[in-house]
Amino acid sequence: MKILVVEDDLKINAFLVKGLKEAGFLVESVADGLEAIHFLDLDKSIDLVILDIMLPKKSGLEVLQHIRANHSELLVLVLSAKRSVAEKVEGFKLGADDYLEKPFSFSELLMRVYALLRRSKNGNTTTLTHLNFQDLSLDLLSRKVSRQGQIIDLQTKEFNLLEYFMRNPERLLSKTMILENVYGYNFDTQTNVVDVLVCRLRNKIDKDFEAKLIHTIRGLGYVLRKDS
Repeated sequence: MKILVVEDDLKINAFLVKGLKEAGFLVESVADGLEAIHFLDLDKSIDLVILDIMLPKKSGLEVLQHIRANHSELLVLVLSAKRSVAEKVEGFKLGADDYLEKPFSFSELLMRVYALLRRSKNGNTTTLTHLNFQDLSLDLLSRKVSRQGQIIDLQTKEFNLLEYFMRNPERLLSKTMILENVYGYNFDTQTNVVDVLVCRLRNKIDKDFEAKLIHTIRGLGYVLRKDS
């Protein structure tokens, strides 16, 4: 599950990114409305947007209008320091899925995020919360992974890597791409952390099954594909 945080207060932005990553989500962030619009138009893998109202360059309401006009399937949780009923009504009229006032506790925000995802799941948007590839299944809400009906226990980074693979099946993923999307630019590209993580995931996903799904393309990266 991938979330975009749109917040110009850098402390709040960093706080949200850290907390959401610790909760197991893939997270991107931007600090102004115009950048948010550009990001969403380029990255089609975002599932949910946490959107501040008071933003530079383009307001949160303008971003929300753009989302509903161009990315109608996205879930949007609006954040605002303003508490007027009129602003809340305007936000919901423009298509916000939920509205949270500042200041807020992270636990409440996380609860709202989970509630939105459950609501989407109950509304039969299963592609948002459930990924499948061959006989491999990943549930983004329960964070359960299974293959041929057998439950596979994954650690957080292993789960995030598998999610990244399953969102990009048959696509070559370089070590740099994995570092950026799973680790968030926190590691030197010369480190072997990606190799170790892929090895751990492969041992859990492929070791006990005849058909192998995670393949190494020597010198280039890795790909999730049907065993040939």
